[in-house]
Amino acid sequence: MPHPSLNHPCAVCKRATSLWCSRCQNAWSCSPDHMGSDWPQHRNHCHSASAQYGSSMIATPPPAEPEYISVSAILFLAEEDRPEIITVRCRPPQHGVCPIPMLQTYFDSPPDNVVITQGLNSEPLRFPLHAFYSPTALSKASPISRSIYHITSGAASKPFFGNVVALKYKGARRQRYTDASFNDLPALSAYFLSCQ
Repeated sequence: MPHPSLNHPCAVCKRATSLWCSRCQNAWSCSPDHMGSDWPQHRNHCHSASAQYGSSMIATPPPAEPEYISVSAILFLAEEDRPEIITVRCRPPQHGVCPIPMLQTYFDSPPDNVVITQGLNSEPLRFPLHAFYSPTALSKASPISRSIYHITSGAASKPFFGNVVALKYKGARRQRYTDASFNDLPALSAYFLSCQ
């Protein structure tokens, strides 16, 4: 049985991927959308592993993947002088109440996170912010974040290292995300300045 690895090209775009057809274990795609796009061609070759041993089965399309949502987030790249707005895809929750952001692109290991509920002058935020950062963000294991240094004018008591991604909750119940914008920078700056 093949083992998922990043050494297989997507059937549609040829990017390396580890997502495969669970039925035949012989087709690879980098996303559920590409898996669906490839299905009309793949269905003629998709036979389950048990079909190889004499069982005849009719190929059925792969199960529908849960719908992803996309929201705007603020990205503080360590090597950039200014933050930028990015689009983050979020998986629907399995056991929690909030969608799960797909942030693997920005972190080498699973990120830590913090919910920011207060802005400037400790005023409560109507829309809390959810910041994800490297577990070594306050150590020198990563490059200093120039974008955080820039928005805090270098006045933070401790410099931040590595990347940071900030999402915005839709409300105090923290069940969904909404689009973050540069209007959220003052609250994030206050958080970075208060880190010990």
